[in-house]
Amino acid sequence: VECFEKAQGINVPRSRFLPVKTTSDLFAIQSNLYSLDPSGNFIMSPRRQFSVAPHVKLGEHFQKVSSYHERFGNIPDIVDLEHLTVSGNVTFGKNVTLRGTVIIVANPGSQIDIPEGAILENKVISGNLNILVH
Repeated sequence: VECFEKAQGINVPRSRFLPVKTTSDLFAIQSNLYSLDPSGNFIMSPRRQFSVAPHVKLGEHFQKVSSYHERFGNIPDIVDLEHLTVSGNVTFGKNVTLRGTVIIVANPGSQIDIPEGAILENKVISGNLNILVH
């Protein structure tokens, strides 16, 4: 601040600012977990049963924003999510719902595709898998 003439700091309350340092943070902000009230404050969805945000850990395939966007048809519904870990080459179709604890781990050199409309609740998925909706 001292390097800029007439610079001033401002105090932004946490209700108006959620830090986005990683794509895991970006995932939560872009989801249906939060919305803005008329005053511009972030509020958690009233549909959420838990008072804290879910723990989200996206692996190295999601680190770059461009790669992150390529891996989602759209951001999944996570209102009922407690924990998400995704590792490896994983893609998500549109309108996916994640609930409870979901862990998805693609083996090195393999890919896991979560299909459009899938609902994953308390699931551990690993290996090389193309999930089919029936």
